[in-house]
Amino acid sequence: MNEFVIYQSEENYAIITIQNGKANAISHEVIEGIHACLDEAEKHQKVVILTGSSGIFSAGFDLKVMMKSPESAKELVTKGSELSLRMLSFPTPIIIACNGHAIAKGAFLLLSADYRIGVEGDFKIGLNEVMIGMTMHHAGIAIAKARLSEVYLNRSINNSEIYTPKEAVNAGFLDAIVPESELISVAISVALQISKINFKAHAATKLKVRKAHLENIEKAIKLDLMETISINP
Repeated sequence: MNEFVIYQSEENYAIITIQNGKANAISHEVIEGIHACLDEAEKHQKVVILTGSSGIFSAGFDLKVMMKSPESAKELVTKGSELSLRMLSFPTPIIIACNGHAIAKGAFLLLSADYRIGVEGDFKIGLNEVMIGMTMHHAGIAIAKARLSEVYLNRSINNSEIYTPKEAVNAGFLDAIVPESELISVAISVALQISKINFKAHAATKLKVRKAHLENIEKAIKLDLMETISINP
C-alpha cells in the first residue's frame, strides 16, 4: 500500500482503489501497491474489489516509463504480466468495479479478474497496443486468449478494436454494466454474495480451470524477457 493505491478493509471484503492522476496509469508504484494490498487481502481471506476513479479505471501503463527505453518498457510490462498472473490464480475472488475507461493494461486487468462490473456511458474499453505502435507482447496474447473468444481475440489484439461498455460485455472484458452511481454498491453486493462460497474450493477449482492458461502465461512472460518491448509510433 502507498499513496497511489488505497486499501479499505471491511468484514467480508476489501476495496483496493487505484489513484494515480487523471489516467490512473499503471506504474511501478501502482503495481507494488496492488501487490501489497493483495498480500493483506490474502492474509485475511477477503474478497477483493479493485476499482479506480470516477470516469476511469485505468488508461494503461505509465507512458513516461514505457517511452524511456526498451529496457524500461520491458521491466514495467513484465511486472504487469506478473500481476495479472497473480490475479488469475489469487485464492479469493477478485471483482473489478470498472469506473469508466479501461485501456491497454487497464483492460488486461479486467481480463485478470473473476467478475467485472462496468458503468453505463460513453467510455472506451479495449487493447490499443497495436494502434499506438506496440507489437503485442506474448503475455498479453496469452491473457487475452484465456478470457476472449477467438473472434473478439483477433479483433481486440490485431485490430485494436475499442468497445463501449455494452460491447465490452459481449467481447468478454466485462460481465455486467450498471449506472455509475450504483457501481460500488453493486460491487459490494456481489462481494457479499460471493463471500459465501468455500474459498478453499474456489482456489483449488480456479487453478484447475485455468491450469493451461496459467502455464501459457508463465511461458509467455519468459518469452517476453527475451524480446525487445517498445512503442514505435
